[in-house]
Amino acid sequence: MSDAIEGGCRCGRVRYRAALAGLPRVYACHCRDCQTWTGSAFSVQFILPEDQLEVAGEPALFELTSPGGERTSRQRACPVCFTRVYNTNTRRPGTAVVRAGTLDRSDELTIVVHIWTKRKMDGITIPAGVPAWEEGPPAADFVAALTGSAP
Repeated sequence: MSDAIEGGCRCGRVRYRAALAGLPRVYACHCRDCQTWTGSAFSVQFILPEDQLEVAGEPALFELTSPGGERTSRQRACPVCFTRVYNTNTRRPGTAVVRAGTLDRSDELTIVVHIWTKRKMDGITIPAGVPAWEEGPPAADFVAALTGSAP
């Protein structure tokens, strides 16, 4: 890939390259699942077509099926340092959700969207003008906010 960004786990066993010309627009999810997965106030992620993600190393796979069985989330993490790198979901085939903190240049990212803010921890302030939804946003609005286009 000539236009690519790179990232990986903390120990370096799992690395990836994403076919993107520049850093992605990222979103913060404040839902309880993301708080639990990260052990933090929220997770920061970006979305891309799964075929634009090249992974080196062999991540461990953890599958979690929703209680009603309507979707399965497939989490990929380093089997050594346990860094969660990305996931896919049967509800969104062909799409990868990458943990933005695993990017080599994560310190250059700007969060452009916040979701599930009804679970937001006290002390976290969402800047004025940044789109935010109390729960999951309508798909068209979310895509527009992530791409910087009008809905």
